[in-house]
This record gives sequence, C-alpha cells and structure tokens, in this order.
Amino acid sequence: MRTDTPRAVRLADYRPFPFTIETTRLVFDLHPSQTRVKAELAVRRTGAKDEPLVLNGERLKLVSVAVDGEGLSANQYVVDAERLTIPDLPDQFVLTTEVEIDPSANKALMGLYMSGGRFCTQCEAEGFRTITYFPDRPDVLSRYSVRIEAGREFTHLLSNGNLVGSGALEDNRFFAEWEDPFPKPCYLFALVAGHLDVLADKFLTMSGREVALRVFVDPGQASRAAYALDSLKRAMKWDEEAFGREYDLDLFMIVAVRDFNFGAMENKGLNIFNSSLLLADPETATDLDYERIEAVVAHEYFHNWTGNRITCRDWFQLCLKEGFTVFRDQSFSADQRGATVQRIKDVRALRARQFAEDAGPLAHPVRPSSYMKIDNFYTATIYEKGSEIIRMLKTILGAEAFRKGSDLYFERHDGQATTVEAFIECFAEASGRDLSDFFGWYEQAGTPAVTIETAYDADAQAVTLTLTQSTAPTPGQPDKKPLPIPIAIGLLSETGAVLRDTEVVLLDRNTLTVRWDNVASEPVLSALRGFSAPVNLSTDARPAERYVLFGSDPDLFNRWEAGQTLARDLILARAAGAPDEVGEERYADALGRALVDDAAEPAFKALLLALPSEPDLALMSEAADPPALHEARNALRTRVAVHLGDLLRRLHGEMQSDAEFSASAEAAGRRALRNACAEVLCSDPHADNLERLTAHFNTGRNMTDAMGGLFSLVTIGGPARDLALSKFHRAWRNEPLVLDKWFAVQGRDPNEDALDRVIALTKHEDFEPTNPNRLRALVSTFANFNPARFHDPSGAGYRFLADQILAVDGFNPMTAARLVEPLGNWRRYKPELGKLMREQLERVAAHPDLSKNVLELATKALG
Repeated sequence: MRTDTPRAVRLADYRPFPFTIETTRLVFDLHPSQTRVKAELAVRRTGAKDEPLVLNGERLKLVSVAVDGEGLSANQYVVDAERLTIPDLPDQFVLTTEVEIDPSANKALMGLYMSGGRFCTQCEAEGFRTITYFPDRPDVLSRYSVRIEAGREFTHLLSNGNLVGSGALEDNRFFAEWEDPFPKPCYLFALVAGHLDVLADKFLTMSGREVALRVFVDPGQASRAAYALDSLKRAMKWDEEAFGREYDLDLFMIVAVRDFNFGAMENKGLNIFNSSLLLADPETATDLDYERIEAVVAHEYFHNWTGNRITCRDWFQLCLKEGFTVFRDQSFSADQRGATVQRIKDVRALRARQFAEDAGPLAHPVRPSSYMKIDNFYTATIYEKGSEIIRMLKTILGAEAFRKGSDLYFERHDGQATTVEAFIECFAEASGRDLSDFFGWYEQAGTPAVTIETAYDADAQAVTLTLTQSTAPTPGQPDKKPLPIPIAIGLLSETGAVLRDTEVVLLDRNTLTVRWDNVASEPVLSALRGFSAPVNLSTDARPAERYVLFGSDPDLFNRWEAGQTLARDLILARAAGAPDEVGEERYADALGRALVDDAAEPAFKALLLALPSEPDLALMSEAADPPALHEARNALRTRVAVHLGDLLRRLHGEMQSDAEFSASAEAAGRRALRNACAEVLCSDPHADNLERLTAHFNTGRNMTDAMGGLFSLVTIGGPARDLALSKFHRAWRNEPLVLDKWFAVQGRDPNEDALDRVIALTKHEDFEPTNPNRLRALVSTFANFNPARFHDPSGAGYRFLADQILAVDGFNPMTAARLVEPLGNWRRYKPELGKLMREQLERVAAHPDLSKNVLELATKALG
C-alpha cells in the first residue's frame, strides 16, 4: 500500500519562471533503444539573483551538462528522478545538456516513443520532460530549431515549423533541419520519423498566401486521408470567415499514428492524430467516423490561434484553449451538418459525460484550483462545459459584441501565455458590460438546477414566470452562489400556434419573476430553447403540454427534448414498478406522427427514435437500479417496435440507397434513420424482422450499414449474433480500426452472457491491451455503455474493471486513470451495488506502486 501522498499543485501558488528561454536548439540522434538528445538553451535570468535553474526531467540518462561550453562536474549540479538543479549561474548563458532515452520501451506513449516502427512524440501535458531537461510548463515560450538524424529506413523526418535543410550523412543516415519562427511552449513540440506515404494539397489564404498541406499516413493509406484533407481546407476557410483567423506558416502537416493516448494533438504546424480520427473510406469507416474526423481536424486546426498563438499561462487555464476551441469546432460542425442535429448531438454528449461528472465525486470547476496530475483534468468539464460557457457568453452579449471581444483577444494576447481573466476582460471591454459575475461559471463546479413556474391571468392576458436556480454541493464547495444563466423562452398555444417568439431571460439571482403582457391564451411554455445554458430544467408543464411541444414547437431542439422527457418519465415510472401503458401507447402514437412529418429531415427523425440512454436515466434516478432501467427501457422500445412496426419497416426500406456512397450530411441522415429503425425493430425479433436485419447486415454496402446491422444482431443475441460476429471478424481482422469496432460492439452486448464474453475477449489473440484504441473499444465501452451488464449483482463487472485498471497502470497511467470513473459513481446506485463498487475502488487505491494519475482519481472517488 502507498504510504506517500503526492503533493498537490495549486493555482494560488503560481509564480513566474525566474528565467527566459529565448531559443531552444535540439539535436536528435534517433535509435529505437538509444536515442541521444542534445539541447542547447539560450537562457536569461528574469528572477532573483540567488535562484537556481530548476529543469524538469524524468526517465532520462544524463550524459553531460555544460554552461557556456564549459562542462560541469557532478558537484556543480543536483539531479534526481524528477529534476535537474543548477545553482550559481550568471544572468545570461547557454546551457547544453545531452541525455539518452529509450523510445522502444516507452509504453506510456508520452514523450518520444515508437509506434508501428516509427518515432512519435506526445508532449501535452508533461511529456517533454521525458525527452530532455527543460522547464516543462506552458508559460515558458521559446523559439525552436530542430535537427533530426536517422537511418534511411525513415523516409520522413518531421518537426514543427518550416523545413530549412536536409542531407545525407555517413552510415546510410540522413538529417533534416526545422525552424519554427513562432515562440511556443514545450508541450507543442513535435517530432515524427518514419516510413510514410503523403497526401499533398494546397490552400490559398484570404491574404493570398499559398500554404502547402501534407497528410502523412502508413504506406498504402493515403487515399483514406482524403476526407481529412478536405475537412482541413473547409476548416481553414471557415476560420477566416467566422473569426478572421488566417494560417501563419507556409506549411501545415498532419500525421496519423495508431498508438496514441489522445484523439489528436495540435502541435504547431505538425498535428499528430490518432489514426481512428484521420483515416476513412466507405468500406472501413462509419458516418460517425466521418463526423468525428471533420470535427477533430477542425478542432486541432483551430488551436493554431486558440492554444498555440495564444496559450495558457499555467495548466489551470486549460479551458482557455480547450473550451474556446470546442466551441469553435462545434460551431463549424453546425454549419457543415445542420445546426439543430449538431446541437442535439452535442447536448447528448454533454449530458452523458459532463453532467455525470458534475454529479459525482470527481466534480470540479472548469478552472480547478489544484491537481496532482494535470492529465486527469482533460475532462468533459474542461472541454464540453468550457464550450457551453463560451456559448452562453455569445448568447448574453450577442453575435456582434462577441466577435468584437474575440478580435480584441486575438489582437491583445497574440504570442502570450495568458489567463481566463484576461480572456473575459476582452469581452467585457468590447461589449461595455460588467462580466464579473459571469466568471463564477469558471470557479464553481456542479450543474445548476433551474425551475420555472407559470401562472396565467386570463383577464389581464398576462403570464408570470417565476424562475429559480440552485446548485447542489460538490466536493470542496458546499455553498453555491447564483450564476448568470441565459434562458431562451418562447410561448405556444394549446394548438401549437406561436404566442410569443424566443426571448432570452437572464436568470442572475436565486429567484427571478418575469411578467409578459398581451398573451392571448393560456400558454404552453417552451423553455431553454436550443439548450441555451448547461442546466437541469424542470417546469410545471403537464404531459399534455409536452405533447404540444413534441408535435409543434418551432424550436426543433425543444421538440426533440419534449420527446425525450416524455420517454424518460415513462421509463422511470416502469422501472419504479408503476408502468403507464396508456401513456406508452400515446407516446408511440405521437412518435409515429413525428416520423411521417415530411418537413423533418431524416437525421432529425433518427434522433427522435433514439430513447434516452441508460446512463442518462441513471442520472435521473435515486439509487439507480441499472437492470431495472434496462428492462424498462427495453419495454418502451418494444412497444414502439410493435406499435409502429409497419411504419418502421417502410422507413427502413425507403432509406436504403443503391447510389454511390456520399459523406454528405443529407446522405448520412438517411443512413442514420435506417439504422435507427433497425435498432428499434430488433426489440421485436420475430421471423420477418430477423430476416430483414440479417439482410441489413449481409448486404451493407458501407461500414455504416454493416455496423448498424451488426449491432442489431448482437442485441438480439444467439446464433444470429454469433454468425454475424464471425463473418465480420473474418472479413476485417487485418484492419485494426475496423477490428476496434468489432470489439466495441461486443462491449455493448446487452445479453446476459456479455460479461463472460468480454472477459474472454481480453484473452483473444487480436486484443492489444497496450494499444489505447483497442483497450477503450472493449473495456471502456463495456464499463461506460453497458450498465445492465457492468452492474452485475455479483460485482464481477467491477472486479473485472479494477483488474484492468491495475494491469494498465503498470505501463500507461494516463489510460488507466480514464478507466476509474465508472467505479467512481458508486454513490449513485443501489446501496448493495455501491458497496461492491467501493470495495473495488479501495482495492485499486491500496495497490502498491500505484501511479499518481490513478491514485488521485481513486482517492477522490472514495471521498
């Protein structure tokens, strides 16, 4: 058992680094197990005279240290497992260090490591310290020049910036020299060396400069990068139009890597991507893959200004770059794929990940005040809630003032490492508004609960709305203050006619009363339109009013939301032992009417067909019982499948297309509706439906259709499942990204034998626990998206996950820590389940030699 407690890093303790690193020269002599890294730093003192130079460094074999060309003896510096300290230095000097590292042994995938026979780096957040000794913090900006030397088997030697030289060396080796003209923190450093194919293109900026675009992939994979390259060009054009941001280098590069802890990384001019978020063709990628590639390519490109040109003063400001950039990529996706459909998808993801986080022991503010390992704060709160805060800021200020504020931010802080306060101040200055209260969104954890009560005075033809807000205590924050919450509200009549168009009400106190006159009849309230704030809303609306919204609300987000609320209430009632069969029939009728509305897009209809997820239902339950929620949800889906069977089969047939594959939003929407129909029909697996779903799988002309059919057959279980899985594996076992899907669909298998099958799959010859994609596909999918089987009453699912956490922690602490959260929500479930979950958390926390990453999250989860 661990007896030491890692020291927390605190925002309140921030101090500027006492030296400036004006330039950084790196020379890499690449060998898989014995890479030499020589670093030459031009250093100038900016702090007190007696302060030593303290550089971070971990898992480095120090070869030499020199100051101004003079080698230092061992008594002139101190080196330990985490740092190099040098006292008695002049005010300006050149520090030269040389170290040796072993990339082939680096299974943590942080720093410099080998993946598929190539060298690759991942430095965010604190990976650079495993490459060389350096002040590994984001407020130390330096101009980098890099020389890479390697064998000829590595056809491309890449780093940040511009290629300024290359040539031959002895022993069949060669070199490449790179210079980045822009100062950057070390977390944005990147290096890739490998045998790669390249897909090339160019982009003409709004000022007329030509930018060379290069996407580097495994040999033979270049054609699969075409959609990513097209997405990049569209993102570059969109950022010029929407934010006035032009790319600043003459070259932009992306590299695909199979072994990667993250989705992608925005290293200046050399983005490194997880292959799963870059490579796509119709045979191997689903529409969801295409959507994610489009969004993530845009996200990492947008970081060029929101993260690179302007970066974070310290890691507590992580939301400064991530929240703003997520907002930008979501806005781009909305323009590319349709605002309503994209908004629904974004909100579903927010509720599934961030609302769950806010409701548990790992809740933390968007800008936390302390951490043990910053890796653990790459969370939905930082990203998705951070984006929602920017969205609210735009709603409150209006589009014009918001653009002025962002322009001021880019102008004022270009080339700086800055703070959230400086960001908000730009919008306050540009708009002339006091935004001091708005900053509470960054400092306060938890999801606010908003209630709205409606009173109508028929004689006065006036409606009075009483809005209240409250936020439950979260760890370390028992008392909450009111926040400024923009609530977009409209009013409808009982027949669905518009009585009052959308108006934004700013709820900035505990209770607010609003009176609206000239309301001709008793209204139906349509509140939180477009999900104008990340809150949990409850109203005094009756079910009949929700049916009005479901059928008639001109705000399509709220139309979808009304359907979700109706379905949720019916599922929860059945799970509690009080089924409302009349209500279930009425819901199915209303859903059928929505599905035949010719004005609605297929993508929107597909979203209407998707019932609230089981994790979302658990969030709405007291002492959640996952098996009961699973059965209740299945019962409602079965009722829909039976009640609307003819309609669903008709739509399923109509949405089938023999045309050439298109990745367009319209074509993807048709496939989404067809697969949504299949998912519902599998709840009524009589012979005709089973035959239809088997044909859906067997005749699929693209991976979207194949996976839609496979998921339906896996859900049905039995011989149909086993035959389909075997056929899929035979066809795709040599395609790693497709094989990830095969593992993932089994992680979601709802049948009673799922846990045994998942455990067996961890012994499968194709299971690679050291590859984060494969591990996430099976283990994380099972723990997060298969609650009925993960929460097995025996506790076997919890034991399985704890075993996986401990095994992975031995070589990849970051990935292991991301598996802790499903156990961390033990308070949310029935006491008998919560007890078993807590026992496994305690076992994890007590394990000897546990990483800081896992220890921090397990300890917090235990509370």
